[in-house]
Amino acid sequence: MEAHRYIQLRVHLDEQQIPDQIEWRADENQESWVKAKAFLLSIFEEQSKDTMKLDLWTSDFQMSEMDRFMYYSLRSLCDTYMRATNNTELANDFRSFIEHFGKQTELIQSS
Repeated sequence: MEAHRYIQLRVHLDEQQIPDQIEWRADENQESWVKAKAFLLSIFEEQSKDTMKLDLWTSDFQMSEMDRFMYYSLRSLCDTYMRATNNTELANDFRSFIEHFGKQTELIQSS
């Protein structure tokens, strides 16, 4: 028997079709929805070899929250890239940019 797991996203739109509430849950046994303010979804399609993206955020998502969200998302992407490719040189270049981004957004202290 094949096992399946589901990740569900629910997006509430205002009258201008702008997301005003985002909720998600990661397991069919989880009855309650968890509120979120943003999500990034990237899917690499096998046949077309193209990346499909869906990036949404709520109308009350503050710029400081976006900075933090991007910083930690980039860090995670870099870690994923390193684990998948073992390309240390390019991963270190990526980390340098992320550190620059963190300093520019004042999420990390300048040395």
